[in-house]
Amino acid sequence: MLKPGQLFCKSIILFFAYLYFLKHYFMTNRRSFIKQSAGAIALASFTDRLFAAQFEEQLQRITYLSPEAAAEDEDFWSWVQQQYPVSANIINLNNGGVSPHPKPVQDALFRYDEMSNEAPSYYMWRILDKGRETLRNKLADLAGCAPEEIAINRNATEAVDTAIFGLNLKAGDEVVMTKQDYPNMVHAWRQREKRDGIKIAWINLELPIEDEDAIVKQFVNAFSDKTKVVHITHIINWTGQILPVKKIAAEAHKRNIEVLVDGAQSFGHFEFRLDDLNCDYYGTSLHKWLCAPFGTGMMFVKKEKIKNLWPLFPNDNPDSEDIRKFEVLGTRSFPTEQATGQAINFHLAIGSKRKEARLRYLKDYWAKQVISVPGVKIHTSLKPEFSCAIANISIAGIKTADLEAKLLNEYRIHTSPIVWENIDGVRITPHVYTRMADLDILVRAIKEIADAVSKK
Repeated sequence: MLKPGQLFCKSIILFFAYLYFLKHYFMTNRRSFIKQSAGAIALASFTDRLFAAQFEEQLQRITYLSPEAAAEDEDFWSWVQQQYPVSANIINLNNGGVSPHPKPVQDALFRYDEMSNEAPSYYMWRILDKGRETLRNKLADLAGCAPEEIAINRNATEAVDTAIFGLNLKAGDEVVMTKQDYPNMVHAWRQREKRDGIKIAWINLELPIEDEDAIVKQFVNAFSDKTKVVHITHIINWTGQILPVKKIAAEAHKRNIEVLVDGAQSFGHFEFRLDDLNCDYYGTSLHKWLCAPFGTGMMFVKKEKIKNLWPLFPNDNPDSEDIRKFEVLGTRSFPTEQATGQAINFHLAIGSKRKEARLRYLKDYWAKQVISVPGVKIHTSLKPEFSCAIANISIAGIKTADLEAKLLNEYRIHTSPIVWENIDGVRITPHVYTRMADLDILVRAIKEIADAVSKK
């Protein structure tokens, strides 16, 4: 039996050991706690309380699972799938173009549209227009930047074109970009080249690439003392290749080169922070991976860069340091903007890391089953740091257009045929509402088509 003095000493030791445990536990789990809190706040933001309660009940089952383990919980994802009233007559695997929005987003969109129609100029300009500041704050929290660095617009093309045409460049200045960048952005830079005499230094990527340093080296080798801007596509939309934006940006900034990122395919797709990417300008569409209403987008401009960037649509103070100078669009769709808030709530409730893990799991599920099939070639890395949901595939002996047509006509699978520069294949892009049974049909289709082609 311990003496009083020994008991006191033991109690003190246990007390401080407990404090140490609490401190260690809190520091280790602080980020997880914050993310879970964000999800709880998102649940509380749904106007349909029954829906919020059902969502919370589903989340309780997977709260303590790792994102990777939660990605395989088919009961949870089956419930998520039910929130997307998509067609049962087609398997939509072209979500890289545009994605459907879940039921709470559709409900919000209809509600705001009905409100607007009751007295358009009053409800649109005096009520809904005021909600943009709340939306700005929510987007900034999700993106990882200051609200005063976020402009709300209609899509990635509008956002990135604002930077392309707003930068002060003169004849002889060089812009570095790749031949695999998105056509709308390529055309915009070529127009500046034709109109203003700037020069484009092209990089031709041989995809997939599984070496970040090799990618960075190609960009650095293209830099010169005349390079003023580097244009980086965060995820190459054709194949799903993820580029190491942070590393390229670091090398660019060493040389006083500004960094413009086309994030059309990355925002809401996998988790990252804009303040960690360290880019100067970033544009994205919200109707892709965030599942916001069609025709919604976002632009980021680093605070100190706003003053010297010309707005695409003129206003009375183009030299302003206010990010809102990029939002002078005239009459816009106020309902789509405001319903975007519900898309953010839905995304946060699921959890960014869970969603990322699920998307990568879906891609890997079908791709790993066909990668060894004779004649099948996957033009996308399956390593997690180089891809997420998007993959590109071809089958020897059949043209890309014919492969896409067979998938659609014979199996009712909607994909996207890609023939661009040195890329030739069908892009396959599932989303969180994609059923495993549908991916099984895809796997069967690829195997059957490859087998039929090989016998010709």
